[in-house]
Amino acid sequence: MASQSTEHGAGPPPARSAAHQWKGTALGALRGVGQVDFQASLWCSLVILVALWVAGWEIGLFATVGAVVSTLTARLLAVSHDSVTQGLMTYCGVLGGIAMVVYLGHHPSTYVMAVAAAVTCTLVTAALGTLLRPVGLRAFTGPFCLVSLVMVLGAPSFERVWHGTPESAVTPATPKSPYVSWTDLWQGFFSNFSQIFFVETWYVGLIMLAGLFLAGWRVGLFAVLGSVVGILTAWALGAPAALIGEGIYGYNAVLTSLAFGVVLLRPTGWNFAYTVLAAAATTALTASLSVLFESFGSHTFTWPFNIATWALLAAVPVLSRITLRADDS
Repeated sequence: MASQSTEHGAGPPPARSAAHQWKGTALGALRGVGQVDFQASLWCSLVILVALWVAGWEIGLFATVGAVVSTLTARLLAVSHDSVTQGLMTYCGVLGGIAMVVYLGHHPSTYVMAVAAAVTCTLVTAALGTLLRPVGLRAFTGPFCLVSLVMVLGAPSFERVWHGTPESAVTPATPKSPYVSWTDLWQGFFSNFSQIFFVETWYVGLIMLAGLFLAGWRVGLFAVLGSVVGILTAWALGAPAALIGEGIYGYNAVLTSLAFGVVLLRPTGWNFAYTVLAAAATTALTASLSVLFESFGSHTFTWPFNIATWALLAAVPVLSRITLRADDS
């Protein structure tokens, strides 16, 4: 962190004690779980972490490994204290750790891959953030997508890493019927929150939604908005009902709604409409990218959210009615 200027006669700001720094590191590791959904709230992060352990000990463990390793990497490389304590260098490592166990299965080698993914996510977060900052964009979950894409595609080439695709990572043959039942709707609504973390269990999504409301009513409402827009858009376009019920078509819309509605844009009517448009566009893009990535054996991850958000955020300077928050203008 750049040193701050001091008044004449005053000494430099006191150095943070080692205990204070390590406390901040621990808090950063926890906050990184909530930062996947753009939330630094400790309570929100704790509830989401609990939900991941409820989803299964493997998911919870690898999320924790990803959080700890990515945060320690940032700490040891002397990334700014605020970035570390706010979890801004951690959230991609959380997702990367989960992705490894989901796509490589639970094996000793997977722990090594999860650590490698978390370290690399931290480095790519720093690199991508530096590259995008001059054009007014953020890294979002792009580092996680890049690292996981490379590692999942490369894994079958290494005998000690690849043990076959776990059943949990493969979407079974899905009925193509677009007729959505009530069960598809309400389960899909909650699964849209948990699918952000590769979990399709509706009650895990319910716990996560509760955590988002703990971060603030506005956060919870925009999460709900993204889930509803994702479901309605997928239904209107005739997406397979089973995939809507599993949250496949809605989780990227939730992230997009949170990004625009809570983080990026001011609370105005035009900005609200732009947020709805962004969430709908993300849902449509999910279908296209799913077909593309399936063709070479990878996963869509959160690419639809990143691509749609980058594109629509880049358009904002030309759109006079769409206004950024002060710290993003």
